[in-house]
Amino acid sequence: MTTNLPNIPVAVTVAGSDSSGGAGLQADLKTFHHFGVYGASVVTLLTAQNSRGVWAIQTLQPQFVLAQWDAVTEEFLPQAVKTGALGTPEIITAVADRLQALSCPLVVDPVILSKSGSPLLNEDGVQAMRDLLFPLATLLTPNLREAELLTGTSISDLRALEKAAATIAQWGSRHVLVKGPGVDGEAVDVLFSDGRFVWFHRELVPQAQTHGSGCVFSAAITALLAQGKELVEAIDVAKSFVTHALQQAAAVASGFQPMNLHVPIPPGERRA
Repeated sequence: MTTNLPNIPVAVTVAGSDSSGGAGLQADLKTFHHFGVYGASVVTLLTAQNSRGVWAIQTLQPQFVLAQWDAVTEEFLPQAVKTGALGTPEIITAVADRLQALSCPLVVDPVILSKSGSPLLNEDGVQAMRDLLFPLATLLTPNLREAELLTGTSISDLRALEKAAATIAQWGSRHVLVKGPGVDGEAVDVLFSDGRFVWFHRELVPQAQTHGSGCVFSAAITALLAQGKELVEAIDVAKSFVTHALQQAAAVASGFQPMNLHVPIPPGERRA
């Protein structure tokens, strides 16, 4: 039996735990809540980390990951799902098997490295993501480094960003959002959607001393899709929210600072 809370959409994150609370499923759940969406979670891996780096990683058994998924979806009917760090090819295979029956939007954030550069997925895992998970995704959200690793190319300008997005889309996802480099004081992302490019420009906020922006961005998109927003609008509003949350990052840590997820949700600002 599946149930939903009255008038509250449900989103599920399938991701790793960040003990510092700045990224991973902790950031996802905080973001879902801020957007008025009920969040449930399926934990794939545990990290011992703080604001300065990752100390240790422990992946869970695929059977336990599936047990969480089955328990959550027996109770709730999600309006959107996102995946983050999945840890191993075996977990990816198991999760992809369950996600094949999904009828709601699926946002895949292909987490390969942590903010500090610690590997969170090996080459076999990346291949499993490409083969099994990407074709199921409504939207892929690789950052610049992930796009470079996935395509085996260096991305140094906007033309290369477009090419990378189109290349990644060949693995099966209808929509690919690549979070691009800073250009002339702007943070520029490109969406490759059904054969066309859509650009998103915002003020560039230095991110060297923050972490969790990729998790929060994809979680905000997921929350908005769960509310029934169309994809471009969801990305646009989420991009504005992340920009504001970065501008007001919380000074609570000695290393990378978490984003301020208490900022008001701004309207979108996309321009052609």
